[in-house]
Amino acid sequence: MRFLLVLVLALLAGCAAIAPEQPAAPVQAPPSTAVASLMQSARADADAGRLASAAASLERALRIAPRDAHLWHDLARVRLAQGEYAQAESLAARSDYWAGADDALRAENWRLTADARRARGDEAGAQAALENAARYGH
Repeated sequence: MRFLLVLVLALLAGCAAIAPEQPAAPVQAPPSTAVASLMQSARADADAGRLASAAASLERALRIAPRDAHLWHDLARVRLAQGEYAQAESLAARSDYWAGADDALRAENWRLTADARRARGDEAGAQAALENAARYGH
């Protein structure tokens, strides 16, 4: 029995000595840092009129943070500027879905929806969207 105990302890000690040390995992920036960087890039591109590049940065950020209501709103703004009114309205609705209790953002989403509807010639729809924006007090 004593021999068996010594054998087990020797085997365990040998395993500990043989096990290679695992390399440290590469350090990655947290998603919030990556998202912030992509948002900054997108805003700079949008300000410079590089709307396709701005949209691409926002889409990459959304792959990292798909529940970020502000990203959906920013992409809706870019699509509105590109003349893609139906998509802008759809993206604003998605932003509104994730906005939760952020009444200021929800009001902005409805104003963006109003702009998209007005651009498509839907004045009644634009007015209804503005009434929804007013419900959020901003």
